[in-house]
Amino acid sequence: QVQLVESGGGLVQVGGSLRLSCAASGRTFSRYAMAWFRQAPGKEREFVGAAAISWSGGSTYYADSVKGRFTISRDNAKSTLYLQMNSLKPEDTAVYYCGYAARVGELRGADEYDYWGQGTQVTVSS
Repeated sequence: QVQLVESGGGLVQVGGSLRLSCAASGRTFSRYAMAWFRQAPGKEREFVGAAAISWSGGSTYYADSVKGRFTISRDNAKSTLYLQMNSLKPEDTAVYYCGYAARVGELRGADEYDYWGQGTQVTVSS
């Protein structure tokens, strides 16, 4: 089992910034992906971005809607994934979830992830 705990959500004005954190604990895998998804009321869970990690290094990829505004980074020593969100828009308002998959590849579907955190609310006010 992998446990994920998100933090860092809150209320921010349009154009502002927030940084979300996702701390992982429990079982470890040599090749895995960690991702951010978001879900607004009445909508499906939407892919935001992800990091694929293996023994040879890692890579990141993003949804087109956030590319250039959001950045994923990680601290391996802390087993933590970050999501830096800049130039926030009202349409970024959602609950943001961290997901973990015990595999690598370009994983953009929520059903491809094995473990989930509880979510953290991000509200962008205009």
